[in-house]
Amino acid sequence: MAEKSTIARPYAQAVFEMAKSQNDYSGWSDGLELAASVAASPEMQAVASNPRLSKDQLGELFLGVCGKNLGKSVENLVHLLIENSRLSFLPEIVTLYESYRAEAEGTIEAEVISAFKVTKALQTKIAEALKARLGREVNLTCSVDENLLGGAIIRAGDLVIDGSATGQLQKLASALSR
Repeated sequence: MAEKSTIARPYAQAVFEMAKSQNDYSGWSDGLELAASVAASPEMQAVASNPRLSKDQLGELFLGVCGKNLGKSVENLVHLLIENSRLSFLPEIVTLYESYRAEAEGTIEAEVISAFKVTKALQTKIAEALKARLGREVNLTCSVDENLLGGAIIRAGDLVIDGSATGQLQKLASALSR
């Protein structure tokens, strides 16, 4: 079977082009996120795999769970995915769409995992340094992992900077074992 991203890519590209033509990236993001969270729920997956449920019934049920929050365009996408038995690919479609959106808007999501809480001033410095290095606006999220002992790990797209004490100790242990 083909990888999920291979099947999801044409849908994500089409959705991105529609969002671009409508100049409504955030509206599509909101609707897609809601639909993807419903599609990813174990309950909905069980219902969607029930062979006694028609595609029309599944569509009505799915949109009923989502309520009026999706928007007509996202509802049409959901119907298309159900018709083509691709509803389970919705989370991957959202991930690809968000990467296309970030590229178009010149932004990137970055994550800082540190041993201690990162101050606002340090967050600003990290975001500015990443912006200078990557040439894109940076949306920074921070979390604490006390297992790092000290330092931090920064992830932005494919870039990973491991400045944690744990990471440094692992490098040292690897170097000494050679």
